[in-house]
Amino acid sequence: MRWSDLLFLHWPIDAALLRPKIPPELALDSHSGSAWIGVVPFRMSNVRPRGLPGAPGFSAFPEANVRTYVTHGGKPGVWFFSLDAASRLAVRVARARFHLPYFDARMRCVARGGEVEYATTRTHAGAPPAELRARWRATGPVQLARAGTLEHFLTARFCLYAQRADGRVVRGDVDHPDWPLQVAQAEVETNSMLAAHGLATPGVKPLAHAVEQLDVVAWRPVEVG
Repeated sequence: MRWSDLLFLHWPIDAALLRPKIPPELALDSHSGSAWIGVVPFRMSNVRPRGLPGAPGFSAFPEANVRTYVTHGGKPGVWFFSLDAASRLAVRVARARFHLPYFDARMRCVARGGEVEYATTRTHAGAPPAELRARWRATGPVQLARAGTLEHFLTARFCLYAQRADGRVVRGDVDHPDWPLQVAQAEVETNSMLAAHGLATPGVKPLAHAVEQLDVVAWRPVEVG
């Protein structure tokens, strides 16, 4: 798959607010004395199983996720609170095969003149409402995060953790080059993505990083020991 026109928005957050929302098998990861929470809108394309062509309605769509950072057995990864997508087929495949909390949404992602305009409104039946409206542009050169920095902590994650319906925790590995990060200027008009999980948006300006594009491969999750 390819991820394009991506924005990382990150805030420090009290770990005590997140701990009850994450399986006990996973340890919350922290940096600079704090846990972190992110809202990440972007555009997916070329989504397909290995060796097969893409499919209409499945291979290209906007997405937005809410995430934090965890470890298990010394392996750092991502825990997703939610993933909204503008593909009904992708939402159902990801829920069934990857055990991820995907939701249907009405979304728009337009890039022009170096600026990205993004809007999403959750439409999933029975799900808590969530909305994001933002625009951003990169304002700095491309930089690869150095080990030990906050940027590296937030982005150098090569697996995701999820929970099956039976409560068991699984890990899905991913692989990609280092993130080509650029400092970004972001204007967030509306953000209720965290409120959908009973979390208030931290009252500080988020760290904002833009990524033009990145190619990614992923494997099906396996149960962790």
